[in-house]
Amino acid sequence: MSDSKYFHMFKVFFKIGLFTIGGGLAMIPVIRDEFVEKQQWINDEDITDVLAISQSMPGVIAINASTFLGYRLGGLTGAFVSTLGVVLPSFIIILLIALLFTDEIGSNHYVSSFFSGVNAALAALLLAASIELGKKSVKDYVGAAIAVFSALAIAVFDLDIALVVILSGLTGFLYYKRKGADKL
Repeated sequence: MSDSKYFHMFKVFFKIGLFTIGGGLAMIPVIRDEFVEKQQWINDEDITDVLAISQSMPGVIAINASTFLGYRLGGLTGAFVSTLGVVLPSFIIILLIALLFTDEIGSNHYVSSFFSGVNAALAALLLAASIELGKKSVKDYVGAAIAVFSALAIAVFDLDIALVVILSGLTGFLYYKRKGADKL
C-alpha cells in the first residue's frame, strides 16, 4: 500500500473523528457513508460485520472499528494510521476544552441549545443508519423477529446489551443450523 493511501486513510478517519459528535454510535452512519458509498472500500455486509465485531469487543466502538477497518485495508500500518486518525481529533478537542472551558461557557444558553440540536440530528442519523443496515442484515422473517425482539429487550425491558447480543446470536445460530440440517 502506498504512503498516499495511508495518508488518505488517516484523513478519512480524522474527518470521522472530528465531525461525529456523540461517540461511537454516532460514527456508524458516517463510517458507512464514507467507506461504503464514497470510498467504496467495503460493502454493506462488510460494514455490518465490522460493526458487530467492534461492538462485541471490549473498548470504544469508534477505536475498535477504525482499527479493524484500518487493518483490513492496510495491515498493521493501516490499523495504526486509522486509529490515530480517529483518536487525534477527540484528544485535541478535549485538551482545548480542558484549557479553555469555564463554567460561564458551559452554562451558556447558546452552547446548551447547540448541543440539543446536535443530539436531535444524532438521533436521526442513527435511525437512518439503522434502517440502511437493517435492509442489508435482515434477510428473512426470523432475522426480522430477532431484530424486533432484541430492540424490545433493550428498549422496553432494559436487558443488558451483551446478553441480548449473545442470545440473539445463539438463536440465529440454532435456527439457521437446524434450517440447514433440514435441507440435507
